[in-house]
Amino acid sequence: MNFVMKQALGGATKDMGKMLGGEEEKDPDAEKKEEERQEALRQQEEERKAKYAKMEAERENIRQGIRDKYGIKKKEEKEAEAAAAMEQASEGSLTRPKKAVPAGCGDEEEEEESIVDTVMKFLPGPLMDMFNKK
Repeated sequence: MNFVMKQALGGATKDMGKMLGGEEEKDPDAEKKEEERQEALRQQEEERKAKYAKMEAERENIRQGIRDKYGIKKKEEKEAEAAAAMEQASEGSLTRPKKAVPAGCGDEEEEEESIVDTVMKFLPGPLMDMFNKK
């Protein structure tokens, strides 16, 4: 019977104790190997970041060349110029500059009258007479 079990399980009998909750054999160099692996991972990550930074710098140089060639400004430069223009416009005042009021926004009475007139046009005759009496 023992022979049949060994044949069926093959080489797994050595690991049988581990599967049943036994202690694993610890490799004395396992800790050292793990530290080396962690260091290698850190080094690879640093190399990857350096490579990415180098590629991004090259891309930025190409972008700047295109901007110079066609006279395009960066977004940051445009925003800085707009902020400087706002500051210059409001140099003498203590408050921020007021925005322009769109046409028709300040004329509330005229709008109300025109709305009432529009509604009156769509009322039937007897209702319109009632409102006109008031």
